[in-house]
Amino acid sequence: ISPFEHPRASLPRNMIENSMFEEEPDVVDLAKDSTTFPVCLYEVAYEPRSSRLLVRGLGENDMDDEEEDCESSARLLGMSFMNRSSANRSNSSPYTRQSPPRSCSRPSTRNMVVCVLFLVIVASMAMVLYFLPGCTFTKTDNNTPLEPVYPLSTNGEMFPWAQYQLPHSIRPLSYDLTLNPDLNSMTFTGRTVINMSVLHNTKRIVLHGTDLNITKATFKDRNVTVLEYKPNEQLAIKFSEELKAGQYCVLTLDYSANLSHTYGGFYNSSYYDKDGNKSVLAATQFEPLSARKAFPCFDEPSFKATFLIKISRKPDYMTLSNMPKAKSTPLTNGLMLDEFEKTSVNMSTYLVAFIVANFIPINRTVSNTLVSVYSVPEKKEHTEYALETASKLLEFYNQFFEIDYPLKKLDLVAIPDFLAGAMENWGLITFRETSLLVGKQSSSLEKQVVAYIIAHELAHQWFGNLVTMSWWNDLWLNEGFATYMEYMSLQAVLPELDIGNLFLTTRFRALDKDALNSSHPLSTEVNTREQVEEMFDVISYQKGASILLMLNASLPGDQQFRKGIIQYLKQFSGLNTDTSDLWNSLTQVCVPYCVFVIFIEYLSLFLLCQMVSFCMCVFSATLKLPESVKWLKLNYRNTGFYIVHYEDEGWAALTEALSSNISVLTHEDRASLIHNIFALSRLERVSFRQVLNLLNYMSNETETAPVTEALLQLKNIYRLLDKRQEQELVARMESYILNIFGSLMSKQTWEEEKNVSKQELRSTLLEMACSLNQENCTQKARSLFKHYAEPAGTFRIPGDLQQVVFNVAAQSDEDWMTLLNMYANATYDSEKRKILQGLASSQNAQILKEALKGDIIPTQELPLIISTVSNGFTGYLFAWDFIQQNWFRLIEKFSVGSFAIQTIIKSATSQFSTQTHLDQVQRFFSSLKEHGSQMRSVQEALETIKLNQRWMNRNLPNLQKWL
Repeated sequence: ISPFEHPRASLPRNMIENSMFEEEPDVVDLAKDSTTFPVCLYEVAYEPRSSRLLVRGLGENDMDDEEEDCESSARLLGMSFMNRSSANRSNSSPYTRQSPPRSCSRPSTRNMVVCVLFLVIVASMAMVLYFLPGCTFTKTDNNTPLEPVYPLSTNGEMFPWAQYQLPHSIRPLSYDLTLNPDLNSMTFTGRTVINMSVLHNTKRIVLHGTDLNITKATFKDRNVTVLEYKPNEQLAIKFSEELKAGQYCVLTLDYSANLSHTYGGFYNSSYYDKDGNKSVLAATQFEPLSARKAFPCFDEPSFKATFLIKISRKPDYMTLSNMPKAKSTPLTNGLMLDEFEKTSVNMSTYLVAFIVANFIPINRTVSNTLVSVYSVPEKKEHTEYALETASKLLEFYNQFFEIDYPLKKLDLVAIPDFLAGAMENWGLITFRETSLLVGKQSSSLEKQVVAYIIAHELAHQWFGNLVTMSWWNDLWLNEGFATYMEYMSLQAVLPELDIGNLFLTTRFRALDKDALNSSHPLSTEVNTREQVEEMFDVISYQKGASILLMLNASLPGDQQFRKGIIQYLKQFSGLNTDTSDLWNSLTQVCVPYCVFVIFIEYLSLFLLCQMVSFCMCVFSATLKLPESVKWLKLNYRNTGFYIVHYEDEGWAALTEALSSNISVLTHEDRASLIHNIFALSRLERVSFRQVLNLLNYMSNETETAPVTEALLQLKNIYRLLDKRQEQELVARMESYILNIFGSLMSKQTWEEEKNVSKQELRSTLLEMACSLNQENCTQKARSLFKHYAEPAGTFRIPGDLQQVVFNVAAQSDEDWMTLLNMYANATYDSEKRKILQGLASSQNAQILKEALKGDIIPTQELPLIISTVSNGFTGYLFAWDFIQQNWFRLIEKFSVGSFAIQTIIKSATSQFSTQTHLDQVQRFFSSLKEHGSQMRSVQEALETIKLNQRWMNRNLPNLQKWL
């Protein structure tokens, strides 16, 4: 699902295992404070061979390249990523090499006793917590152990299961689904026939169902009673006699339900054509945990089965599902019954999909697969780019993975009302219209968006569909890989889209998120619906992709990583996996691996890595370099997922180097330095004066990545000052930004531009210039809008400049109304979304207040609107008030913990920096209790406000001197 590129170093594994992932809140110079960690000292020697930094442990035997232990660094590092500290791993781990006894101190007896006592307490608490979530306890006597009390079902009878995950005593083999949607009453009826195998003796069958009215249930041709436990969305059938292992059986369930009015399950939707005629449709969105809203099922990724699907419809409608249509049969009630071929692969339930609508396709055959793109009839002309892109990517993936796409067809469907960017249903990928449809005159930047979403979803046909994570805790195996492959594939297939800058920015944002204590490991425990929803975040997607890039960049040769993932896909084809399975596959391509740290003579250098969790890892050593070497830049092109702190002298040397010659570093490395120093300033590792010193070189910068990163960081500070009403400092910041970037802003053109990177650069610069009310920028934008609004409607604004033009137009009340009328009549989806965002950028308080209360905002766009309104001074308090007053309506539409809710919370609170706002946010979310108080995104919001507050309190007194 879509929500929304050196040098190498190696350390002995015992250093990595024993100190690299320890949870330490502060940066520590190990050379200066040897009491902080029980670590060994290491000598670092510069090795020109292979451009690597080889760190050797004193007292250990050095190894030649041929003798290096092939204990897979990928496996080692990967396993470390998944654990917060070495304390989480068994002492018998085969990945840990013991340090030489004489090198490190041994813990005292007293410390060992304390540790043992601590472990006993932790174990005792763990046992209590293990039982608490699912049950209370029965009475006990001296001879009777504790027994769980099962919860009560809706009819008052005991429900035979208390855990969130289903028991594994029953395995579904196949589903026969019949669905009868009524698009007039917005209801549907269904019949689900499940063929099952009994794996272990059991007296119960437990499966999922949500908001389904079970009208009849039969098992072995006998009627049975179905129990329901709503908190866990589970159904159950109890038996007086055990079902025996090895037995095969059939469960048939008839039911009725309403088509969902949210975006999960089998939901209804509608749209208007250009003549104002309304059309209705029904579509599905099952990830995560929503197949259970459409049919009773074992709705967990590990319960794979085959599916035979039949759907009834009116004659003037069409239906789609995962497989090609096998036949259509007229029914006596005037409807048609479409039957689809039985799936040729075993699928998880969240990948099942079906649609009832009036769409039309264009198609072509690629490698024996019929590729089709569907849309509403009047937007058929906008589907050609998607078909061309999908066809190229399908051929690429077939070749790259050395496994052909296994189904006969691949449909890509643009749905007018769809919350996620896209969903990877096997053979029937669903998209927002803005994620799939582009016009012939669309800018390359708009095509880039469509291309990377298609690339992401097609990658899922292998990573996620063919090989699926066993449980949602390892969601990154799906989403991290799909995110990584979207960038890698487009670099190969459509290099003109220049995807590299986007991937670089993605890695920066992942580092920002992971720097928070409220972050989480890639693989983490998941035991509630809310926790499952929250796994769809920056960590699973962007951090997962960043870690994979780092692994690939660290393996020698171009093909080692590819060989590892091909091994993974072939070994586990059709199966479910966890993270250890991936590392084991990468182990088989076996290459030593390490990254990490340095002291240059007397210039201490720290590596701050947020690999997986909350720990900040710090490594230090001494690097002996020739006297002629004055500085060293680590993390070439930012392929490693970590931040480097060079300390004062190191930063000064890099600052001087860039001021003297901007070309000494690649544009990726310059952007990396900018990101790193802002991040370190936020963590109070460097002063903001040092940040400004580095930025002095920016007046000579013309590359997209460094400019956009610097402007993003400065804009964040500008907005904090603006929300604090520090008007004098706001004015100084405006002058500072214009002093550095003014010349580059004035050089930007307003005509059509083909180069993607140049489009990205100028749109960023001009949006900033116009937001700072630069007259030459705002005048040009108003002039373009005037021509655009002329009745003839023939004038076109370049796609990459539309947003800046619409934002400027929205500041005039008259032009705002013109924009509103344009929005109502626009048919091109990308343009329509930009108009909507422009409308939300108004600084007229009354307009914003009415807009948030009105019905012009499509529900699926509400997160975008709240984000846009929150950016401005006029609207940010309106947005926060709106969220508080409408919270329960919001979580009715968007599930608690969902990406949409995460976005809404972050947008509304990320620019707060006062104690008053901190108290407000804490008080509001605490009052929600089970309706959102425990969300990770709430903890992130509180932590962000505290960081903002601390940064402002520290830097406000000095900003007047520095700016």
